[in-house]
Amino acid sequence: MLNNIKAVLFDLDGTLVESMSMWGDIDVDYLKKFHIPVPEGLQKAIEGLSMYQTAVYFKENFAIEDSLEDIMDEWNRMAYKKYTTEIPLKPGVRAFLDVLKSKNIPCGIATSNSRILTEAILKSHQVENYFSVMVTGDEITNGKPDPEVYLEAARKLGVAPEHCLVFEDIPFGIMAGKRAGMTVCAVEDDYSMNDMEEKIRLADFYIKSYEELL
Repeated sequence: MLNNIKAVLFDLDGTLVESMSMWGDIDVDYLKKFHIPVPEGLQKAIEGLSMYQTAVYFKENFAIEDSLEDIMDEWNRMAYKKYTTEIPLKPGVRAFLDVLKSKNIPCGIATSNSRILTEAILKSHQVENYFSVMVTGDEITNGKPDPEVYLEAARKLGVAPEHCLVFEDIPFGIMAGKRAGMTVCAVEDDYSMNDMEEKIRLADFYIKSYEELL
């Protein structure tokens, strides 16, 4: 899998950390403040969107009067404690990062999540120093499946897309990596188990755990 690979790029939620189900809970709690029930299919509708794009979606579809900045600030506040105290790394992540470090392969983060939450969870698990670059939803215009976040991470690393390996957990993320011209490994995650066949079809590789790569 690492043949001809000069950089490895990771999505965050559901790929490095077990956090995808938490966001569904936050949506429920946030909308409850406005006495709005969560509509069926909401998670699928916002899958891959940056936090800004998701805030736009909520404001337009649920008639939220708060500003986009206030909506995002509230989500960051609601998620911060969970990210720093409750959300674990996926099994084998730290050991695989050590493997990449031993091979002098630089790593980057390419996530739709916010920078404040991304930095918080990486620091809480003391893995932030494994990553040379970080591109978050705060810095991009287009969410996944647009390849922008992966192309920007590759640019910052100074590595051509065809020499980058991406790890992703959802179909839109896999599509973003492929559209960037990169090799993509799909990662199994409970949240996207219903999409397993599509993930296998879209990706170049599929793993149930990083422990398979050790």
